[in-house]
Amino acid sequence: MTLLDQAEVPEETEKPPPLRRNKNFLLLWSGAGLSQFGVRAAVSAYPLLMLWYTGSPADAGLVGSAALLPQLLLLLPAGALVDRWDRRRLMVVCDAVGLVSMGSLAAALWFGVLSVPHVMAAAFLEGGAVIFYKLAERAAVRHVVHPDHLSAALSQNEARGQAAGLLGQPSAAVLFQAFRWLPFGVAAFTHFFALVTLLLIPKSFQDERDEEAGGSVWAEIGEGIAWVWRQRFMRAAIVIVGGSNLLFQILNLALVLIVKEGGYPPSYMAVIGIIEGVGGVLGALTASWFMKRLPLPAILIGALLGWAGLIAGIALTGQPVVLGALCAGTSWAGALLNVAAGVHQVRVTPDEMQGRAMSVFGLVGSGMNSLGALVGGLLLAAAGTYRSVLGVAAAMAVLALVALATPAVRSMGAEERQG
Repeated sequence: MTLLDQAEVPEETEKPPPLRRNKNFLLLWSGAGLSQFGVRAAVSAYPLLMLWYTGSPADAGLVGSAALLPQLLLLLPAGALVDRWDRRRLMVVCDAVGLVSMGSLAAALWFGVLSVPHVMAAAFLEGGAVIFYKLAERAAVRHVVHPDHLSAALSQNEARGQAAGLLGQPSAAVLFQAFRWLPFGVAAFTHFFALVTLLLIPKSFQDERDEEAGGSVWAEIGEGIAWVWRQRFMRAAIVIVGGSNLLFQILNLALVLIVKEGGYPPSYMAVIGIIEGVGGVLGALTASWFMKRLPLPAILIGALLGWAGLIAGIALTGQPVVLGALCAGTSWAGALLNVAAGVHQVRVTPDEMQGRAMSVFGLVGSGMNSLGALVGGLLLAAAGTYRSVLGVAAAMAVLALVALATPAVRSMGAEERQG
């Protein structure tokens, strides 16, 4: 079967019911959304816990590293295993791991027996479970919604993620202020809720396999990387979007310096973050409308050009509210591009390759984020805030020109207009 055959929508005598009446999708969406909020709250509470419980920034750094280490160690193997194992059962196991790890932290704090190695182990287990869960959930969406609703479903998923990020950090501070164990108790409950919703979904989350996979995981990882590399548009998009990820890491560090150099207290970063988060939610919610009217290459190039202009504006102001509005614009375009690219990836990738394809994209993105943080520190120290931010804007404009000049991007845009 070809990719075009897989993408064809079977003829139906009746129009499918609206997404809001799709019980299986609503169960998956609500469970994953609540657990995502719990994870964000717990991750935001780790540094609070270490700094208030042990008073050691070094301990906070150790726990933060333990939470991020699964991104480096597990992302590619997780993609292969998501394609090999039963996705629904895997997600249930992930929620069970999250429930136990977060519940153990809440219990240890309740009884006053917490230790730094315990927090590190729980953070690592939670981080690893989240990686498997996210890959499996993204691959599962196409199995619980009608093909006509895929864009809307992924748009709602992106809005859910943006909202979880917007609410998770301030909620962590409020919960931690009330009781030290509460952020982790809430995270444990959200995993329990998500686990129950999964058990209520009767549908399978993957196509029937002709035979049980039994080859080497590393060989399957290689197959996934090779498949992505053969997709001309995906290959170009990974490089271009990876470059933009690096630039945004520089910008994020520059924003802190802009606020500091303007004489504003650190709390103003929260104001900027809230305004930016609202922009991301709006971008996700409007993505379906734009996708019906614009091909993916136009969205990609438009986002890059929009980012270049907005970032140039950031270099010219130091007012927190204005900075927040400009950042909201960048977040809006980012959410729109995330949805459009996600829909394209889910539609063209064979079901048995979904996890591996997403893990390749995720690894490139996280790698560029790490590199961007390093480059950002060196650049800001050498060139200063103003010139560094203008340099980021110029580099983003160059990426837009690269995308416009790339044959794979142009040819895909022509194909979409003809199709």
